[in-house]
Amino acid sequence: MLRRPVQVTVAGRTDAGVHAWAQVASHEGEAAPLGSLNALLPADIAVIASETVPDGFDARHDCTSRAYCYRVLARPARPGLASGHALHWAYPLDLEALHTCAALLVGTHDFTAFTPTDTYHVRFERDVYAAYWQPGERGIVEFWIEADTFMRHMNRVLVGTMLEVARGRLSVEAFGQLLEGAPRAAAGPTAPAHGLHFAGAGYGGERLLLAL
Repeated sequence: MLRRPVQVTVAGRTDAGVHAWAQVASHEGEAAPLGSLNALLPADIAVIASETVPDGFDARHDCTSRAYCYRVLARPARPGLASGHALHWAYPLDLEALHTCAALLVGTHDFTAFTPTDTYHVRFERDVYAAYWQPGERGIVEFWIEADTFMRHMNRVLVGTMLEVARGRLSVEAFGQLLEGAPRAAAGPTAPAHGLHFAGAGYGGERLLLAL
């Protein structure tokens, strides 16, 4: 479109199958026309803004926080419209236990238990600014989390482990102990990718979940 090679940087990477509601991308040079971008993209991807930013801006390295939402359809009946966008959970769900687990996440913790053992990460501490579960529509419950950065599979393992607590297979106390650098084998399963959504990227210290 710009008739020259363009290297695009995005605010956050996601696993295959994860959705993105509010991805941010950057490139050098003039902004690409919004209408032209959307004309070339498939129907399930839409650019909502394209604008000029200061020289040197980098969508990834200038990002100070990232937010995700994991959606769970908690009911016996199979999903309809939510299929492919929420994990179907037909088991008992202790919402109070989920709330307690989420509250434990806020702050600085060692999330070694929530990323694969075979990893490129060298730093396992992450600063979590907000984490909570809230009811959505038609049986959906949503887990929202915002942190400085995330490790591979981190949110999906967090959700899979919290659901083990909500099902009564793991205690809240045991969940809290996982945040002290426990090995991956001590945590629960990795929740499927299709329930996770990249919800936004913050810049300049902006806190996203306060505005959602």
